[in-house]
Amino acid sequence: MKLRIEISDGLPENEVIIRCGRVDNTVQKLQAYIQSLSAPKLIFYKEQQEFYFPLDEILFFETDSEHVYAHTVNDAFRVKHRLYELETLLPHVFVRAAKGIIVNTSCIYAISRNLTSSSQVRFAGSHKQVYVSRHYYKALKEKMSERNQ
Repeated sequence: MKLRIEISDGLPENEVIIRCGRVDNTVQKLQAYIQSLSAPKLIFYKEQQEFYFPLDEILFFETDSEHVYAHTVNDAFRVKHRLYELETLLPHVFVRAAKGIIVNTSCIYAISRNLTSSSQVRFAGSHKQVYVSRHYYKALKEKMSERNQ
C-alpha cells in the first residue's frame, strides 16, 4: 500500500481520498478509523442529566412526533438533533431504516424479511427491535453486505 500526502492551499477542510482496486478488509478498517476520528460527539439527555458515550453503543435512533431518542441495549436517551441532521453527522455504519428510524448496522443481529410489509430488525445482546420499511430495505441490505465483506 502506498501513502501520499498532498498539501493544497485554500481547501475549506481536509479531505482524505482512498484509491483502491477493490474494497477489502484493510480498506474498510482504514475507512472506519478515519471516520471515527471525525465522528460527531453527541450529547445524550435523560431527565436532568447529560451523558457522553461512544456512538457504537447506539443500536438505533427513533423519533416520536416531538423528540429523537437514541437507544442503547438497556436504555433510551433524548438527543437534540433531528433525524435528517443525524443522517449527515453519523458515521457510515448508520443507515435510515424507516421514516422515523436510523439503525447502527454494526449492531444488527438478524433481519426477518417480510415481502408484504416491514421487515423486522433485531439487535445483538438486546430485546429491542425495529421495523425496516420496504422503501429502505434495499439500502439496508446493501450496507449489511458491505459490512460482511
